[in-house]
Amino acid sequence: MEALSVEKHEEHKEKVRQVYAEMAKVVVGQEYMVNRLLIGLFTNGHVLLEGVPGLAKTLTVSTLAQVLHLDFQRIQFTPDLLPSDLVGTMIYNQKDGKFEVKKGPIFANIILADEINRSPAKVQSALLEAMQEKQVTIGETTFKLDRPFLVLATQNPVDQEGTYPLPEAQVDRFMMKVFVDYPTKEQEIEIMRRISNMQFNYQVSTILSKEDIFGIRDQVNKVKISESLERYIIELVYATRNPLDYKLAEQAQYIQFGASPRASINLNLSAKALAYMEGRDYVLPEDIKEVARDVMNHRIILNYEAEADNVKTNDVIKAILNKVPITK
Repeated sequence: MEALSVEKHEEHKEKVRQVYAEMAKVVVGQEYMVNRLLIGLFTNGHVLLEGVPGLAKTLTVSTLAQVLHLDFQRIQFTPDLLPSDLVGTMIYNQKDGKFEVKKGPIFANIILADEINRSPAKVQSALLEAMQEKQVTIGETTFKLDRPFLVLATQNPVDQEGTYPLPEAQVDRFMMKVFVDYPTKEQEIEIMRRISNMQFNYQVSTILSKEDIFGIRDQVNKVKISESLERYIIELVYATRNPLDYKLAEQAQYIQFGASPRASINLNLSAKALAYMEGRDYVLPEDIKEVARDVMNHRIILNYEAEADNVKTNDVIKAILNKVPITK
């Protein structure tokens, strides 16, 4: 494998630090969410954000798009949204007597699918081809989407009325599902003060260009991961499928389906990206453990017994991380 460039690494590390600084001008706290969004950006992976209203999910994504100077489209998912509202449609041109393609808002670099679970399955499935194949078909013509292409979706876990749970096949296409938590008391005081100040400026500077993003992606691919850590990733994923083989009898009664192969792929990629942003050219076991929750929490399907006993996916992941050893 080609060695990672030390000079480029230092340059990229400084630019990532500047991205955090620019984001902090608008968004108070939420460094964890920003970190996961950057991991998705640098590994070509989509991210699903879940949290109650008012936690700056939408603001964070739109601000990040400004800092990256990428084409950004926010799509508010509603029950009456149609697939054509997302990808586009064919329109008849009376002057020329021909049908023309009218492209939808999905033709951008960063797509914010706001409250994605408010639209029915046919609209959600319209995202599938775009997310997986990076292309859209309108009529008989297929259009390649511009690179980079990233879908960042938000959903509200509180309101269940008028919502449509995302199909497992679609959820699995998200690299990570990130739970966004409340700010601390000090952060909330700062938020309150900023919003009450009518002179607050939302302007941020552009830090990363498309060339920078592709350069970082290329460098992330060169981050080294040992064979023992590759084996560790596989053991973690297999523990979700065959928990009894790993002496996880208590968790076995709650797991209906284990994680898919996408979990292995994305654990590897996200651990590399995290290591790179931390300033290393190699992956540590802690990197894998750090991203395990976000990569696996939406890929492990629990049964009704888990719901009855109030067992969460995160509880199962914690038990797996505590039980599965790192093989030499």
